[in-house]
Amino acid sequence: MNNFKPNIVIFRCSFCSPAGAERTLASRLKSNFRPRMVKTTCTGRIEPSFIFRAFAKGADGVMIAGCRLGDCHYISGNYKAGRNVMLLQNVLSQFGIEPERLRAEWTSEAPKFLSSLNDFVDKVTALGPLAATESLMAKMSLRRAQGRQEVHSASI
Repeated sequence: MNNFKPNIVIFRCSFCSPAGAERTLASRLKSNFRPRMVKTTCTGRIEPSFIFRAFAKGADGVMIAGCRLGDCHYISGNYKAGRNVMLLQNVLSQFGIEPERLRAEWTSEAPKFLSSLNDFVDKVTALGPLAATESLMAKMSLRRAQGRQEVHSASI
C-alpha cells in the first residue's frame, strides 16, 4: 500500500482556479498522486455523469475546484455544482464508493488550493485504491437499462 499513488481527476473552472492548479502541478510539491486536469468554463457545467464516468474509468478521487461562492462568472454555477456534489455524495455509497472520494473546493488562492488538494490526496490515499470500477460500470449500465424499461413500459 506504500506505493499506492491515487489517480485524482480535478475538474476546474477556467476563470478562478487555474493559477492555483497550474502552480500546484508545475511545482510538484506533492508528487504522491497522479493528477488529471479537466478544464471547464464553469463548475456548474459539470454533469453528474462526468463524475461517474471518471470513477468508472479508474479515478480514485474526484475534486471540483471553482470560484468562491458568490464570485462565479456565470452568476450561480458554483452553487449548482455544490448542490450536485452533495447529491452525488449521497448516491455514491449506493455504488459502493465512499463519499469522501468526491470533494468540491471553492477558492482562487494557490496556497488554499494546494492545502486542500494535499488534504484530499491524503484522505484518498488512506482509503486505498477504488476497487469498484468494474462493478460501477456494470451497475451504471444496469440502471440505465432499467430506466429505459420503465420509460418504455410507462409509454405503453
